[in-house]
Amino acid sequence: MTSKQAYVHHLSPNHDIRRIAGVDMLVLHYTGMRSGPEALDRLLDPDAQVSAHYLVDEDGTIHHLVPESRRAWHAGKSCWRGETDVNSRSIGVEIVNPGHEFGYRPFPEVQIQAVIRLCLGIVSRHSITARNVVGHSDVAPTRKQDPGELFPWAQLKGYGLGLWPFTGDERAVPEPEAVPGLLAAYGYDVSDPAAAIAAFQRHFRPERIDGVADGETLARLQRLLAAV
Repeated sequence: MTSKQAYVHHLSPNHDIRRIAGVDMLVLHYTGMRSGPEALDRLLDPDAQVSAHYLVDEDGTIHHLVPESRRAWHAGKSCWRGETDVNSRSIGVEIVNPGHEFGYRPFPEVQIQAVIRLCLGIVSRHSITARNVVGHSDVAPTRKQDPGELFPWAQLKGYGLGLWPFTGDERAVPEPEAVPGLLAAYGYDVSDPAAAIAAFQRHFRPERIDGVADGETLARLQRLLAAV
């Protein structure tokens, strides 16, 4: 983690004034487009009406697109811990990857190392808690899958970025009726319980994403709640 960060500065026109004082969230996305240049063009296109504060390319280059003081348009219709204007309270980071539609693949290590360095600076500047380092699918479970089950959340946790339910051999007794309430307590919108469970699994149990509240899903959720 000692190499210098490579930045390229742009200015996306797609931003406005934050409507909430202070930033307390970091939201990670994948671009879900065929290439990095295509994604960059879209984030800079005024007609697209989308943006992010940063775009991290596969070679580790970081494109700075929107000042952190401004509200980038990255989360769309979303909710976390009861707050629905996620854009106003967050920093958005797009990570180049074709996503599930165009050939989802593992993220190169050089890219992940750049993401880690970038995110360490962001959470330090804004005092963002680990619980509020989330994926797009966490805040929009009925609409989004990114950054997806191949994103190395456990690796980020090793640097203090986000939470991870390090697992043992224990299994909780399945209590499907309890899981939506526990997910809501952690931060998820549970208006569609199966979608919320699948989003939780995509982030915290990527080996099984079926929207079913089995014992291991419940155990991991309980471990996370115990850590916050």
